[in-house]
Amino acid sequence: MRYYPSPIVNLISNISKLPGIGQKTAERLALYILRAPKIEVEQLSRSILEVKERIRLCSKCFALSDKPVCGICNDHSRALNMVCVVEQPADMVAVEKSGAYRGRYHVLQGVLSPMDGVGPENIRLRELMSRITEEKITEVVLATSTSVEGEATSSYIADRLKKYPVKITRIASGIPMGGDLKYVDEVTLKRAMDGRYAV
Repeated sequence: MRYYPSPIVNLISNISKLPGIGQKTAERLALYILRAPKIEVEQLSRSILEVKERIRLCSKCFALSDKPVCGICNDHSRALNMVCVVEQPADMVAVEKSGAYRGRYHVLQGVLSPMDGVGPENIRLRELMSRITEEKITEVVLATSTSVEGEATSSYIADRLKKYPVKITRIASGIPMGGDLKYVDEVTLKRAMDGRYAV
């Protein structure tokens, strides 16, 4: 690093702070930016600043949005009485890409994790409960991860929802397409067996 001028060292240092970017990758990216046309670098800089200035959380579902209410919440062609509960905005995007769901979402912005000091008051559970009543929700789809924290969060929400007149469903989990049984862990295999269906 001492071979580079300080502006390049600073750029490498800042890039390496990004998740999944090590020192070598940061160095390659910094040198690419140095060689790139100025207009390309300016566009990159502007897009980063624009994201920081314009992106916020949707006031209804807490997904990422550039408006007070996101496009999905504003889409009246979707099932208005269904809400799919996910942990993070990226999870919502994954469900959307599947094309298998046409309701609305609720992004918790985390999961319950007592070991990390994350309790029910630290994620968007209170807002979910308010939506159930206010929006006359009839089905809640729990789409949290199958991690210990995701399962605990799903169970906690299901327990809290018992006092509401809603159908509570959990997304299925099991063996991925093309998966080899001998490499599948016991918990996943058990869930796949529990969720079997007639053909």
